[in-house]
Amino acid sequence: MSQGEPGIELDTSLGYMLKAASSALHSAMEAVLKPMGMTITHYSCLELLAQRPGLSNSELARGTFVTRQSMNVLLQALERQGLVVRAAQAPVGRALPTELTAAGRRQLRAASAAVRRVEQDMLAGLDPADQDRMRRLLTACITALSGPPASAD
Repeated sequence: MSQGEPGIELDTSLGYMLKAASSALHSAMEAVLKPMGMTITHYSCLELLAQRPGLSNSELARGTFVTRQSMNVLLQALERQGLVVRAAQAPVGRALPTELTAAGRRQLRAASAAVRRVEQDMLAGLDPADQDRMRRLLTACITALSGPPASAD
């Protein structure tokens, strides 16, 4: 950075702190999921399917923040492992709905418990009111950055 240009103070930059928190959460989740033979995307996919059975490849990709191609590879692997089933043909259009199998639900139960413990550890220093406030603030941040960019005027 050249002299005179304003910089970002990393110790107080909310964006930097969010990235650091995200990285710490990611590492902690990986640590509990890896012994189960799972990745965070694998877990997220199963969790989404438990809550919204029948999602398509594209919907799962959006919900787990990966490309459609990456999700397709993951779904094929999960199908081979007997954790999900997909319809042989699409009921409407081209999207093949996906659902968890009993084995997928069992694997998800163990993974959800482990991930819930990680989240509880992360929030242990916050009382319920602070946790609610954090959810509202993060939602506001997401909303603010999900719309059209602010004008540079």
